[in-house]
Amino acid sequence: MLKSSAVVSVKWLASRMASKDPCIRILDGSFHMPAANRDPKAEYTAKHIPGALFFDINECANQNSPYPHMLPSPEEFEDYVRRMGIKNNSHVIVYDTSEKFGLFSAARVWWTFRVFGHDSVSVLDGGLPKWLSLNQSVTDKVGTFTPSTFIAKYRPELVKNFNDINDNIENKFSQVVDARPEGRFQGTAPEPRADIKSGHFQGATNIPFTRILNSETKTILKKEDLLKTFENVNIDLNKPIIASCGSGVSACCIALAAYLCDYENVSVYDGSWTEWAQRISADKILSKN
Repeated sequence: MLKSSAVVSVKWLASRMASKDPCIRILDGSFHMPAANRDPKAEYTAKHIPGALFFDINECANQNSPYPHMLPSPEEFEDYVRRMGIKNNSHVIVYDTSEKFGLFSAARVWWTFRVFGHDSVSVLDGGLPKWLSLNQSVTDKVGTFTPSTFIAKYRPELVKNFNDINDNIENKFSQVVDARPEGRFQGTAPEPRADIKSGHFQGATNIPFTRILNSETKTILKKEDLLKTFENVNIDLNKPIIASCGSGVSACCIALAAYLCDYENVSVYDGSWTEWAQRISADKILSKN
C-alpha cells in the first residue's frame, strides 16, 4: 500500500483531475452537528467537486451500536468502499464543506481509511470553501464507478474503547488529548447532545481542534505551528497519545495534526465523550461546575 501526503492543496488536486489520474477517488466526507440543521448529503447532491462521491460516516458505521458513527467491521467497510469503486491502489482525497472551519469530519474519514489499512488517503486543505474561493468548478452530477475489489487490514492499535480509557486513567500508559471546545471540556458549556453532561475524565488535556487551523484561511497550520500547539500544553509527541472528543470526529483532527508532525500512531477513542459520559458514574466526570 502506497503512503500519500496526509494533506493536499486545491492546486494539487485540480492538477491531478486535469491529468485524469485514474487512481484518484474524491469523497465529500461532510458531517454536521444536529444543531446546525444541515443535510450534508443533500448539499453534496446540489454541489460537489466533479467526480466526488458522498462518504456518509453515519452509514459506514456499526449500525448496532447505541453510540453515533462507531466504526464498522472490516467487512462492512470493504463493502461500502467497493461500491464506490475504491481499490487498494486508489488515492482517496477527502474534503469538508464546513465554511466555519474548513476541516472537521474529513479527518474522521481519513482516519477510518487508515484504521482499515489504507494509507493512500489525503485531506483537501481548506475543503470545498477553499476550492470555491480559487474558482474551481463544481457540479450537481453524481458519477458512478464500477464496483471494485478492496481488502481491508484492520489496525487495532489506532482504536481505543471504553475499557482502554478506564485502564489508562488507572495506569497512565498514554497521554490523552480532548479535542472539544474548552467550555465543554471544563463543564461550563453544554454538550450538543442534551442528555449528556459536559466535563472531562481524569488525565485528559484539552486542545480544541480549531487550534490546528489557521482561523483566517481555514487551512491546517504549518508543521512548526502544529508542534508548538502540542508543546504549549506539554503533550510529548514521542510518547503514546489517545485522542478523544464528543463522538470520535474532531479527535481525528488531532490525529491528523500529530501525523503531520511525524507521529503517525495516535489512537482515537471511538465512542469518545458520548459513550464515556453515559457509561461512567457521575462522580468520575470532572468539571469546573
